[in-house]
Amino acid sequence: MKHAILALILASPAVAQTCPDAPDHSDALDTLIEAVQEAQTEMSARQISNDMWQYWADAPDDYAQELLDEGMSRRAAFDYDGAMKALDALVEYCPTFAEGYNQRAFVNFLRQDFATALPDLDRAIELSPRHIAALAGRALTLVGLERKAEAALSLRAALALNPWLSERALLPSLEESEQEL
Repeated sequence: MKHAILALILASPAVAQTCPDAPDHSDALDTLIEAVQEAQTEMSARQISNDMWQYWADAPDDYAQELLDEGMSRRAAFDYDGAMKALDALVEYCPTFAEGYNQRAFVNFLRQDFATALPDLDRAIELSPRHIAALAGRALTLVGLERKAEAALSLRAALALNPWLSERALLPSLEESEQEL
């Protein structure tokens, strides 16, 4: 059934349409970023971080949402090839939707194809500069590329927005590599 859905999505005439602008959730995300910065416990911060995903993963239209959902579902099932087909179609259809790039980068990160993941993360951040997950993903990707000083910069940018990220534990070792330069 899933293969039929993907074939239908990829063959849909909606591809010929223009993707609308992504919904503007900047006010809601700003409120959540303020809340996570003021969080008193890691558990409450984690819930706030989870709430951010409902906005990041809100695609511009139904077709884009189907592609995003299909890509994320296939990624979760370790069907990276299927995920890439859906996410490639999403990025082609909606080239200004940050989450398409972020999710495609995540699949490439899981494949340990860090060099391919990095430009997608850069584009996601360009489109959504306060996308905490993309900033943290960029830091991890740079670690995978052995570019630890740059990873520290990206991680600090993510931690400035959400000081509770689990990746914060990496910062001391990344900062040591900065001092070695």
